Amino acid sequence: MIAFFEIPTNDFEKSVSFYQALFGETLEVSEFGDEKMACLMKDGKSVCSISSAPSFPGFAPSTGGVLVYLQAKDLDSDVKTALDNGATLVTPKTKIQAEGWGYFAIISDPVGNRVGLYVDK
Repeated sequence: MIAFFEIPTNDFEKSVSFYQALFGETLEVSEFGDEKMACLMKDGKSVCSISSAPSFPGFAPSTGGVLVYLQAKDLDSDVKTALDNGATLVTPKTKIQAEGWGYFAIISDPVGNRVGLYVDK
């Protein structure tokens, strides 16, 4: 189970704008000294944060790190929204071969993080 996850960025404003467009929701922005976070909230708790954390060694956008899959509302539309907002397509819409598992696509966000988008139908 996921408690929450952080997506690193080296361009905070660009990343916040991108994920607000992708999620279709406003992220709650907080600043703590030289660290900035923008959080997607659910039931009063942060489930995802876009983080600019220069104090964490090695915390930087990467195409080879952990791959988080976000639940898509409409995979085709969400991929288009991502691409229209600066993402690149890594893996196009693909049917998962296991019966009943749906479809996924993988994008690279504007600062280089891979993010999976998933729909179960």
